[in-house]
Amino acid sequence: MNRQSNNNIRVRKPRGRKKSGRGFLRIFHRVPIWSFLVGGILVGIVYCFVLFYFFVDPYSFQWKAIYGEPIYPEGYKVRGVDISHYQERIDWERLRNASMNNDPVTFVIIKATEGVSLMDDNFNENFYLARRHGFIRGAYHFMTPDVPADKQAHFFLHQVHLESGDLPPVLDIEDKRRWKSVPDKEIQRRALEWLRIVEQHYGVRPIIYSGLSFRRDILTDTTFNRYPYWMAHYYVERPTYKGEWAFWQHTDCGKVDGIKGLVDCDVYNGTMTDFMQTLIKEE
Repeated sequence: MNRQSNNNIRVRKPRGRKKSGRGFLRIFHRVPIWSFLVGGILVGIVYCFVLFYFFVDPYSFQWKAIYGEPIYPEGYKVRGVDISHYQERIDWERLRNASMNNDPVTFVIIKATEGVSLMDDNFNENFYLARRHGFIRGAYHFMTPDVPADKQAHFFLHQVHLESGDLPPVLDIEDKRRWKSVPDKEIQRRALEWLRIVEQHYGVRPIIYSGLSFRRDILTDTTFNRYPYWMAHYYVERPTYKGEWAFWQHTDCGKVDGIKGLVDCDVYNGTMTDFMQTLIKEE
């Protein structure tokens, strides 16, 4: 075969398959435009629902507090605050006329002691002025893991002299990070030791203040059930704790007339009659 004949040969190219994308385009062209609009709206609705349900609603109370709107749960008539030197000087006259959800401030619980050497700078003044201005007052001890429980109990009893008409003494035990090096059973033993010493002195069962997870996960001994529980549980419309509770610290971002800045706000779980029955009685 010569070179000229080779040049005259026509090579047939193989036919490729049609691209599937063209088929999809034909399908999309047949779908009405309104269906895309409806689908987009439905996707948007689902997205907004998921966003609200999982991210907005659980933290809505927290956001309100951050942006300055105090949260006072409905359904409670006996309300109070708990204070320390962080609230600085309190205008007791204004506080006496303050209200939360149109309910007056009935009780004030005051930080007294911590460990065996720290007494709150404003305790004596706050403790005296609370009663002078007609509030039912209480005092709490902040327990630390570095000192024996009996010494902490006696330090509290030496510094604080509760009287008839006052709330029972309060043990504040919280913060898992602070207690992480102490076994749970040892934490329970120390807390119960403090409670028993103070109960024997006053003849009334002290109140336990603690965060929800600390109470649920660490203070598991059933003996703790005999003591009134004051729970710290923020940014919820109602408590999720399944056991019995007496007081609920529902926010650490409250705003009340007479107190500068933010303050912890509390409610009592019962009527005023029930509340009065919890107070220390005359011997």
